[in-house]
Amino acid sequence: MFRIGYRTIKTAIGTAAAISLAQFLGLHNFPSAGIITILCIKVTKKKSLQASWNRFLACLIAMVFSTIFFEGIAYHPVIIGMMLLFFIPTVVAVKAQEGIVTSSVIILHIYSAKQVTLPLLLNETSLIMIGIGIALIMNVYMPSMEKKLYEYQEEIEKHFSSILKEIVRFLTKNVCDWDGKEITETSRLIAEAKSLAFRDVENHFLRHEDLFYQYFEMREKQFEIIERILPLVTSLPATGIHCQRIADFIEELSENVHPHNTAHVYLKKLDEMMKEFKEMELPKTREEFEVRAALIQLTKELRDYLLLKQSFKGLKKRKINQVTVSPS
Repeated sequence: MFRIGYRTIKTAIGTAAAISLAQFLGLHNFPSAGIITILCIKVTKKKSLQASWNRFLACLIAMVFSTIFFEGIAYHPVIIGMMLLFFIPTVVAVKAQEGIVTSSVIILHIYSAKQVTLPLLLNETSLIMIGIGIALIMNVYMPSMEKKLYEYQEEIEKHFSSILKEIVRFLTKNVCDWDGKEITETSRLIAEAKSLAFRDVENHFLRHEDLFYQYFEMREKQFEIIERILPLVTSLPATGIHCQRIADFIEELSENVHPHNTAHVYLKKLDEMMKEFKEMELPKTREEFEVRAALIQLTKELRDYLLLKQSFKGLKKRKINQVTVSPS
């Protein structure tokens, strides 16, 4: 489906503005300002700033190398190749390799002029600064990702709840007709959510990590525990008071999957249950021993699941149309 995104709009406006400004100032090769703007507009503010610095640094180095090689040796295609043998490793060494393409344009401008002069260097510097400056101005605005991040949070929690309910259904009714689609879907959602949350972090210069990224990392680790729990559940019988207690506990968890930190409540209940299991009569058969081992391992995994949640301080409440609501 044909769609014009905000980055495309910013690129179009920024390119036109850069070329117009460079042309208005009477600069030679003014379309190059638009090219630089296109290359410097990135998906996040931090990436845009980094790309702009890399290109500016690479262009300055390019002007120095062009002056040395063209004026010191000759204006000849062979000299361009020779210069690039030294220029590219230098740019890579200062970690500005992202600016190689942009700086190559500057090199060719100087080569075409057949003479390095102060006005020429000022012209090229002005093109670079206009292109970079317009790109940075265009990237001042970044649309808020908060709404989408909350949507991911809600979808992941719904999937968590569904998976836990399927575990309860197996423990209480020994029903195993679940197709497991929530497993692959949850894995995909978490990966996409972490990627978006990381982009959100990069749009804030004074923030290195935010709550959403921490939240999705926490859910990812919890999801790994759920994947370990699934085979343990299959080794437990559908009958027995202790299995029923585990099922009741997991059902309660499934009905209370939310972004707030209430794990301490369930940890207390789980600790009491684990204490009861340890005080049970010792198993008499191999089958009873295997069930007991799976039961204890399951409670340990559930404890780790809750400890991960306890370590997370919780997301802020979501605001929709000026009304504060608490995600559940």
